[in-house]
Amino acid sequence: MTWVGLGVAVSVPVVLAAMSPFLAYRNLPYIVGGFAGILCLALLLVQPLLAAAYLPGPGRARERGWHRWVGIAIVICTVLHIGGLFVTSPPDTLDALLLVSPTPFSVYGVTAMWGVFATGLLVLMRRRFGLALWRVIHNSVALVVVFATVIHALQIEGAMEPVSKWALCIAVVAASLYTMVDLRLLRPLMRRRS
Repeated sequence: MTWVGLGVAVSVPVVLAAMSPFLAYRNLPYIVGGFAGILCLALLLVQPLLAAAYLPGPGRARERGWHRWVGIAIVICTVLHIGGLFVTSPPDTLDALLLVSPTPFSVYGVTAMWGVFATGLLVLMRRRFGLALWRVIHNSVALVVVFATVIHALQIEGAMEPVSKWALCIAVVAASLYTMVDLRLLRPLMRRRS
């Protein structure tokens, strides 16, 4: 049942976006870039569930492995998102990256992008940090990515259907916050008590 709920939460916004009339007026790079962004948002719902091994079936070790692969997919989707938008409109994309774009959602998108890249770099440099410090930094940057991505998505009026977009964004924030509290506060507290 958990897998069904997750599948619905992830797929419905993507399917509804694919049916959007806005796509008729867009070129292929823009569509690819846009859907890479939508997929990235959907994957942000899956990431914390894998990190905490909440999903039934695979087991903790396998879910941690999937967590890494989904992280790689998020980095790839971010690159495709920026690349698709750059091919469509280089000046607008450069303005966004240089933080001089007049659109308010650009700042949050760029913040999320750098957060995603920083998270990927942190994973590659994991052995240089102590595990406790690495977790604090990794989780902090991940929360920045989640909140920046959600604000970025909610401010854009595009292919995503509004109700399903709001539902997905709320689910992403709720899953991230719940996982963070559970993994970093509740579980350590329970271990100390026992």
